[in-house]
Amino acid sequence: MSTAAADSAGDFAVPQVEIGAFRRAVGRFTTGVCVVTTFAGRHDHAMTANAFTSVSLDPLLVLVCVEQDARFHEAVVESGIWGVSILDVTGRGDAEWLASPGRPLIGQLDTVAHHRGDVTGVALLDRSVATLECVTENVFPGGDHSIVLGRVVAVELPTDGPGPLIYHRSGYRSLQ
Repeated sequence: MSTAAADSAGDFAVPQVEIGAFRRAVGRFTTGVCVVTTFAGRHDHAMTANAFTSVSLDPLLVLVCVEQDARFHEAVVESGIWGVSILDVTGRGDAEWLASPGRPLIGQLDTVAHHRGDVTGVALLDRSVATLECVTENVFPGGDHSIVLGRVVAVELPTDGPGPLIYHRSGYRSLQ
């Protein structure tokens, strides 16, 4: 047992972890880069995310973690529909733009090549290796984020194009 020994069964003395060290550690986990979109209040909303994963094949479920203080949070919870665009390496500019704080809400996708999903109508980015359309199944608390669980209702898989954009050690990378 570690130095943070159990006081009794199930009760552990938990040491304080330094946030910077935690961020550097999880930054070493290589992830894909995606943009999550929704439509609420007569506007497109979008955010760059790497806290996205598949959850289940039966039913088809995915999740994305959304910071509760982000304006995207209210929009995605309100709308109940969202899209995930798993970016290709040419989508780095889109990822950077949609991750920049303070960008205008209205027209934030004006310079981003996109199309509308056939099922939900949400914006899906063209510079993607795959896109998903989702309907929210549930929202769970997760510290300063919410875990948004969605049922996948449509998938697009472009046949050609560059490889995926990835994120590792606080930087965008490619597999090439």
